[in-house]
This record gives sequence, structure tokens and C-alpha cells, in this order.
Amino acid sequence: MEASHEEKRNASLKRALLILSCVLLSIGTCGGPLIMRLYFIHGGKRVWLSSWLETGGWPIIFIPIALAYYHRRTTEGPSTKLFFMKLPLFIASAVIGLITGLDDYLYAYGVARLPVSTSALIIAAQLAFTALFAFLLVKQKFTSYSTNAVVLLTIGAAVLGLNTSADRPKGESDKQYIAGFLMTVAAAALYGFVLPLVELTYKKAKQTITYALVLEIQMVMCLFATIFCTVGMLIDNDFKVIPREARNFGLGEGTYYVVLVLSAIVWQTFFLGAIGVIFCASSLLSGIVIAVLLPITEILAVIFYHEKFQAEKGVALALSLWGFVSYFYGEIKYSKQRENEKKNEIEKEKEIEKEKKDTPETADVSQLDP
Repeated sequence: MEASHEEKRNASLKRALLILSCVLLSIGTCGGPLIMRLYFIHGGKRVWLSSWLETGGWPIIFIPIALAYYHRRTTEGPSTKLFFMKLPLFIASAVIGLITGLDDYLYAYGVARLPVSTSALIIAAQLAFTALFAFLLVKQKFTSYSTNAVVLLTIGAAVLGLNTSADRPKGESDKQYIAGFLMTVAAAALYGFVLPLVELTYKKAKQTITYALVLEIQMVMCLFATIFCTVGMLIDNDFKVIPREARNFGLGEGTYYVVLVLSAIVWQTFFLGAIGVIFCASSLLSGIVIAVLLPITEILAVIFYHEKFQAEKGVALALSLWGFVSYFYGEIKYSKQRENEKKNEIEKEKEIEKEKKDTPETADVSQLDP
């Protein structure tokens, strides 16, 4: 009974963490691109600075790590550890962090050249890359429902791509637009590789993966991604230009720094949400949540930046919602099926144990027969 109660408690906590992670991922997915685009619309031009802001808020992760440590210290005593990460996991996290830094630059370059609605629809293709790499790296199993979700969300992205030329910013050359388009596609492919790579790291780690350890992994990843982008900023002289750019910013110097700080905070919610969903579920679900939120990001871009909302975007939104519902319906159905199979296995084990207990008694009676 105690074990069953503990299992139910852990399941409830994991479900709550999954919901929280989805909320954080939603804030980051919708808010990150909008704030980044706000910077470029009103005079910001530093791509390396924008990419740095995507992970530059990594010290925020110290807050939940410190709270978790304080809780452990009160229950386990002063002997408890502050960090659990071992060297192999640290190295793996650092490598993924450097890849993330490159992805940050590719994405920031795309957002600098494209409207939010266009960059969002390209990033939707990330789901297809996530599904492919999840299959190759972590042997992700696909049901008919998850396959249907991937297809619908990918078609939604393709539908959005039918009329992107109307969204091209004024004064943007063909060369700049194409470069931004290609950079965003590369960013989608690379992050589609990063999500399953994180899941693979969890599975291959030679230590128990807890959420506290997941936070440490994320902190190291963001730290090395920030180091990568800092080198780019130094080469591009971004640190020298920031004060001048702030003075010339369209919304005012004070607002310029507020935008930078908010950008760093919001992007951290994105990464914390993504790793939380991977920890509680899978990299594929993380990719699906990101994909289904992209049309919402486009609607917000239409509201705040007055970007055009063509019929194609409405169709894509419907397809995305359909895909999202399909995935979760399949997951609920599959979970019930697994529960029934587990119950049947337990009943069979009980029957086998009963037969084993009955067999010796039968043998003893047969030996007493004349």
C-alpha cells in the first residue's frame, strides 16, 4: 500500500511539473520571438547580442537550484550536496550548450531579417526534424496519433509558406531575405537535433536523473551557449556599440535596456520549459508543444506589430490545433492501454504464484496414496 501511495504521489508531482513546464514553454515560445523582433523593429541591429540574450539569463536557474538545496539541507542535513552533476554529464552538457549557442545565432539572424509570422512558420518545420532525430537517437515509438500530429503540424507550416512574399519587410533586399530564410531553416533543423540529443543524454547518463540534476544540465548548457555568443560579441564589437545603440533606440534608452532584460528572462522560460517537458515526457512532445504554439505567436504578431493575417494562417492554426488534440488523444488512449496491460500482467503473476503454492501440496498428497 505504501509503495502504491508513493507511486501515485510521484505520478501527481510529475504531472504537475509537466503542466508547469508546458506553461513556461508557452511563455517562452510566444514571448521570445516577439521581444526579439521588437528590438530589431525599433533600431536594434546586433545579431550576436540577440543570440546572447537567448541564454544570457542562465543565472536565473540558480534560484530553483538554491531552493532545492535548502529543502534538501533541512531534511537531509548539512552533508547534502549542492550539485549532483558528474564530469561525463558536465562534458555532454557543455557540448550541447555550444551547439545551442550556434543555433541561437542562426535563429537571431533569421528574426533580424524576417517578420515574426514568417520566421515562426519556418520554425514549425522543426517538428519534422525533432521527429526524425528522436526516431534515430532515442528510438522514439510512433503511434498513428503521434504520426498524424506530426503530419498535420508540418502541413500547417507548409500552408503558411504559400504566401510569405507579402510579409517581406520594406527595404529588405532579396539577398537579405533569402539569407534570413535559410538561416532560420538551419536553426529549425539544428534545434530539432538538440531536443532528442538532450533526451539521449538523460538516458545515457550513468547517474539518476532528477529534476534538480536537469536544472544543473540546463545551467551548464546555457552557460556554454552564452560563452559561445560572448566570443561572437567580442569579435563583432557589440559591447562597444550597445551604449550608442541604446541612445538611438526608437522607444528610448531606458526601454532599450528593459527590452534586453525581458528578452533574457523570457528566453529562459523557454529553455526551462523545454527541458522540463523532455524530462517528464519526451523530446517529441516538446517539439509538438512548440509547433502548436507558433500560430498563436503569429496571431500575437498580427495584434502587436500589425502583420498581415492571410487565410493561409487561419488554415494553419486549425491544422495545428487538430494535430495537438490528435497527439493528446492518442497519448491518453495509449496510457489507458498500458494500464490495462499492467493490470493483466499483475493478475497473471498472482495466478502463477497461486499455482506454485498449490503444486507442492498436491505433490504431498500423492505421496501419501498407497
